[in-house]
Amino acid sequence: MRYALLMHYGEPAPGELDAAVIAEAQQAFAAYATALEEAGVLRSADVLRPSDTTTTVTRRDGGLRVQDGPFAETKEALAGLFLVDVPDLDAAIGWAEKCPGSQWGVVEIRPVATAFLDGRWTS
Repeated sequence: MRYALLMHYGEPAPGELDAAVIAEAQQAFAAYATALEEAGVLRSADVLRPSDTTTTVTRRDGGLRVQDGPFAETKEALAGLFLVDVPDLDAAIGWAEKCPGSQWGVVEIRPVATAFLDGRWTS
């Protein structure tokens, strides 16, 4: 079963984190992704740019609305995700527990209902 491990945490202000802290986090995420890959469960992984680079699109009352910035004002932002294919929720929880982002934020585990993979829809 596919699960999205969605990482949410507060975004640091520019310059708030020192380069050594950033390098340490990058190494931790690289090791985590490698472990997922070696276990054969990683389907994809993405780190998102800061929320202030967001563009939102809505269609209401027949009109298109394009806005800069995030749609919702929250203390924590969606920062990235890992898509894993594991046997069950317990396995997904086990991998989420190992995610470096769980140390300073929240890792939301959400089952994937339908996907477009290899040129076809799956469920």
